[in-house]
Amino acid sequence: MPLFFLGSPSTEAVVAGVAGEAAARLVLLPTDFFLGSKKSLNTSLMDNVLHFVFCACAALLLIGGPTSTGAAEHEDSLRKDSGGGGGGGKDWPTMYVTTILEDPYVMAKGTELEGYCIDLLEKLSEMLHFKYKVGVVKDGKYGVLSPNGNWSGMIGEVVRKEADLAVAPLTITSIREDAVDFTQPFLHTGIGILLEKESALEEASLFHFLTPFSKETWGGIAVAYLLSSLCLFLAARISPSEWDGNDEFRYTFLNSLWFGAGAFTLQGVMPQPKSLAIRIISAIWWLFSIVLLTAYIAGFSFILESSSDQISIHNFEDLVKQRELDFGTMESSSTLQYFKNSKNPVQQMVYESMNRKKDTVLAKNYQEAIQRVLNSDYAFIGESISQDLAVARHCNLVRSPEVLGARGFGIATQKGSPWTNKLSVAILKLGESGELDYLRSKWWESRCAEDDDDHWSPLRPHALGGIFLILAMGLLLGLIVAVFELSRKSKHRAEQEKKSCCPLFTEELSQRFQNRGERRQETAGKTKP
Repeated sequence: MPLFFLGSPSTEAVVAGVAGEAAARLVLLPTDFFLGSKKSLNTSLMDNVLHFVFCACAALLLIGGPTSTGAAEHEDSLRKDSGGGGGGGKDWPTMYVTTILEDPYVMAKGTELEGYCIDLLEKLSEMLHFKYKVGVVKDGKYGVLSPNGNWSGMIGEVVRKEADLAVAPLTITSIREDAVDFTQPFLHTGIGILLEKESALEEASLFHFLTPFSKETWGGIAVAYLLSSLCLFLAARISPSEWDGNDEFRYTFLNSLWFGAGAFTLQGVMPQPKSLAIRIISAIWWLFSIVLLTAYIAGFSFILESSSDQISIHNFEDLVKQRELDFGTMESSSTLQYFKNSKNPVQQMVYESMNRKKDTVLAKNYQEAIQRVLNSDYAFIGESISQDLAVARHCNLVRSPEVLGARGFGIATQKGSPWTNKLSVAILKLGESGELDYLRSKWWESRCAEDDDDHWSPLRPHALGGIFLILAMGLLLGLIVAVFELSRKSKHRAEQEKKSCCPLFTEELSQRFQNRGERRQETAGKTKP
């Protein structure tokens, strides 16, 4: 009878019936007392007491029964079953799938599961004609080989044939490949560094104001400034309108340098040019200065506004050298195993640091790692694709540019399973049709305001090559005009003195580049009677 009760689905009704019968037996006790003999009284009393004890024990067993049943139902409440695939779904084989809760791959929505992996599984089910039942892995782990040779997590369930497939962000590694078979990767990833923006900001240097232009550009500007001042000096010397042979020549080389600096800083120019050649060179230099100033102001403004994007940790070497942030990864993860087996000196230093502080820097799960990055001075080393999701969901997080160890997420199947090749081909077809890209954009949608993806970099000479070319052409044109002005004066003088033009032109040119002492001696020789 107790076995019958424990197996009955209507436990509450049975308990009520047992309790009612026990109460009825006890109510009949006084009647037996008055009507029966002493012997019959003892027999009836004993029967009723034994029956009451038996019924009470059965009721207690029944009351405890639903508790264990409810716990089992709660454990299996987060499930996902396929819809049957239409009319032909009745004949499809059923696959038992194990997974793990991780946003956005598999997430709980009430008693149902949703996410990237669930959508992928649905598409594979439609392509390969199978039904599936999805359950969350019991120990909440991906899969680690213990010292006694047993696998934990999803890998363990597949190895023990408790599940046919493991569909989750499961990294394909050589040690796991020995225990199970993997399909082609449905997502490609690597190992990156997740940082909190405020804690990873790069401190501005003392010469931060020079960052809008590269070193080559600053060198080109300095050369252009010197050449422009030199051309201004030469054109003023050659042009008859600016040089009259006296000692009060306005466009000395130092004055030309000052003229260029004044124009470059928009402070006006003195003296005012008279010659057409000087005006051409001045106008070209002004245009060059305005373009450079505009580019500098725009670049420096962008630097000041986007200073939060300039992080100090760009790679794992920077991470090891700094002392402000602790860094770690998830315990018993493939990422930790990667650094443990690496022969790279920098990566060995990363592992030694994490292993030395393993009690404090290793996170138990992905959500805990994200919270530590948000709430403390902590850098999380993990799968770059998962970190991209964290950056999309939390606008104050950023991932460093360097990504190590290209790897992929694959579906784990039982060793020698015929489904491995079928699933691999189906995943390749989904990638070729763009379905995998669609799922990626669907579940990795950013909650942050859209930012410009074009990252700023210092302007290099080729970016300003056009204005440098215009300046060179303007300087050459100014010198040509100055020579033309001098040739006209020489021709006019030759007509007056009835001499050849070329000797007079050479004489005029030599006079302009004689030193001051030679010019005084020559002038004194001409004036002496």
